[in-house]
Amino acid sequence: MTTSPSTATTAATAATAPPPLSARRRWTVLAVCALSLFLVGLDTTIVNVGLPAIGHGLGVGTRDLEWIVDAYTVVLASLLISAGALADRFGRRRVFQCGLVVFGLASLVCALAPSAGALVAARALQGVGASMLSPVALAIVVNAMPDPRERARAIGVWASVFGLSMAAGPVTGGALVSALGWRSVFWVNVPVVLAAVLLSIRFVPESRAPRARRPDLPGQLLLTLAVCTTVAVLIEGPRIGWGSPWALAGYAAAAAATTGFVLAERGRAEPLMDLGLFRRPAFSTAALGAVTVFVALTVTLLLTTFQLQHARGWTPLAAGLASLPMALGATVCAPLSGALVGRGGPRRPLLLAAWFTTAGGALLLVRAFLVDDAPHGADGSPSGVADVADLPGLLLALLLLGVGFGFANAPITNTAVGGLPADRAGVAGAITSTARQLGSALGIAIAGGLVAGAAPAGLTAASRTGWVVVTACGLFLLVVARAARRR
Repeated sequence: MTTSPSTATTAATAATAPPPLSARRRWTVLAVCALSLFLVGLDTTIVNVGLPAIGHGLGVGTRDLEWIVDAYTVVLASLLISAGALADRFGRRRVFQCGLVVFGLASLVCALAPSAGALVAARALQGVGASMLSPVALAIVVNAMPDPRERARAIGVWASVFGLSMAAGPVTGGALVSALGWRSVFWVNVPVVLAAVLLSIRFVPESRAPRARRPDLPGQLLLTLAVCTTVAVLIEGPRIGWGSPWALAGYAAAAAATTGFVLAERGRAEPLMDLGLFRRPAFSTAALGAVTVFVALTVTLLLTTFQLQHARGWTPLAAGLASLPMALGATVCAPLSGALVGRGGPRRPLLLAAWFTTAGGALLLVRAFLVDDAPHGADGSPSGVADVADLPGLLLALLLLGVGFGFANAPITNTAVGGLPADRAGVAGAITSTARQLGSALGIAIAGGLVAGAAPAGLTAASRTGWVVVTACGLFLLVVARAARRR
């Protein structure tokens, strides 16, 4: 009997395919990959609470501090999709381990940085390493769990870990900065990276895509230029003037890069970003929802940090502990959100995320009109007396926002990838991850622009526009929920 080439190929593939992993091994793989995801999310927010101490230690102002945060998030957002393509081609475990090594070495450079410029450069290198962790680790988990139900539970855990890491960053950072100084927020990464590398060698199997995509260098360069110029204009706009020649040049560069990126991607057979996905209302609103959620989160964290430390004279530890209700809300509600998505779809948790985020932002806005900053000395510096009369209102608002953030992640991911074939779901997930990091970068730029140059006594008034932005972000999630319902 003659065997067809396709049959022979299938038989050979089956013969050489690795045996399925045991249940314990699959969930161990998830735990190792989730550890790397926790590290990526933690480093997105852990630095926020240490920014005043970093500025004091390196002698830099608010605008340079914004770049210390955004150098990481902008590079991470720009390279996520390309890192996923590289992993499909060269092996996911190999790229994952390379990302861990780069991230660990960059953390060492951050901890030893002698100047703000060196720290910004090292943070950008951290972003390069982090870009090889988040989407690649998710691809490893999806490949290790072929059963759709088990995979759905794993993605719920995944979203929970990421939400927890983002919310836990300020608390962890505050404790480390108060006890050991700001450099400790980077030293702490080193043992975690070492543990993750050793565990990945022992437990994570190698995998590749059946057919790897070709590299898209023009698309990658244009995407990076579009993201960097947009964030740069937002950060530098208050200093150079929104109508200055430099600002106008920045607008033109961002518009040209974005237009060029769209045209380049539409003309490629294997584009970096599948723009056809944006024709799906559910996907496009989910991507915008991911940006929205992280704008709200980072605006809240940065404005609260600056107000409590600069205006009220709180220590980094006290400011970090003030964000504990946010971490608690996200920790409790993220797994509950995953369960709700698995049981009845994304609409209900998205509605909960929308209303809780809106309520938290509105409460902070009202508080900004009713509360004055603590008394200041003759030189305008904080008096060191923490006015705790409005503390319950602040803690309640942060709890509401943490609950909203916890409910948002899993349904946004589900809405983005739901109903897509496997070969497009990975790209959709990478685009959503990129949208999250872009939201973080935009949130830092918006909040920094609002408080740049403001005196300590005027930070509460300067933050009012930021709380309007947070409230509007919550209301936009209602649109995302509606799109999820239509799907």
